[in-house]
Amino acid sequence: ASITYKNKHISLGSYNTEEQAHQAYLSAKKLTENDISIDNYSDYNNLALDKFISIINYRDNNMYFKNPIYLYKTFFIYYLSLTDFFKFDVDDLFYYSNHKIMKRGGHLFVSDYGMQVNILSRYGIKNYAVVNKDYFFKNGDCNDYRYSNIEIINKYHGVTKIVNDGGTRYLAKVHIHGDYVIGRYPSDIEAAIAYNKAVDILNAKGLRKKFPQNYIVEINSIEYSKLYNSLRISRKIKNLPNFI
Repeated sequence: ASITYKNKHISLGSYNTEEQAHQAYLSAKKLTENDISIDNYSDYNNLALDKFISIINYRDNNMYFKNPIYLYKTFFIYYLSLTDFFKFDVDDLFYYSNHKIMKRGGHLFVSDYGMQVNILSRYGIKNYAVVNKDYFFKNGDCNDYRYSNIEIINKYHGVTKIVNDGGTRYLAKVHIHGDYVIGRYPSDIEAAIAYNKAVDILNAKGLRKKFPQNYIVEINSIEYSKLYNSLRISRKIKNLPNFI
């Protein structure tokens, strides 16, 4: 079944019978001629949800997307189902109009160059990050992925932000056979560099483990080297025996 609307040919899908295909065409035609909202989908579920939303968005906003996107002035909503949908900044419209979102184990992915990419990576959030520990949604809505609504707490490997009565400190840890504390530092950049330094010490001792490295773009190489050389590392790590 297919329909031509606003000079665009839209495929509606394949059906088992001619009558089912015809009914799908009639449903699509009604969407183009009437002010039918997304909430009315149950009356038109002979159309796939992505087609239903794409047609309504095209009718209202004169932009057709193959993915189930409904566009507003400053954001858009991407529908996985009528009850499972996500809000994004309009700056991400081109990306998500060309990348289909999938959900597995509570995580949202897209297929990008043959790889499954967690959408949180677009915000600089690591795959292992925990919501409300490493990042949080400011308005409490975990389906609102607008950049202004996501705040990253811990953006570096091995670094955790600690807030108490004494103020804010950043705890650096490295995992060997358990967690080893590297130290506590006044900034996340210093903690991230201390983590890198601890990893270098462990590698020099012969520990053959692939540790992730922190890449700090906020400072130049001279500032990095100065901090690297001056930061103190826990004696427990420095005094570990060689692993060779």
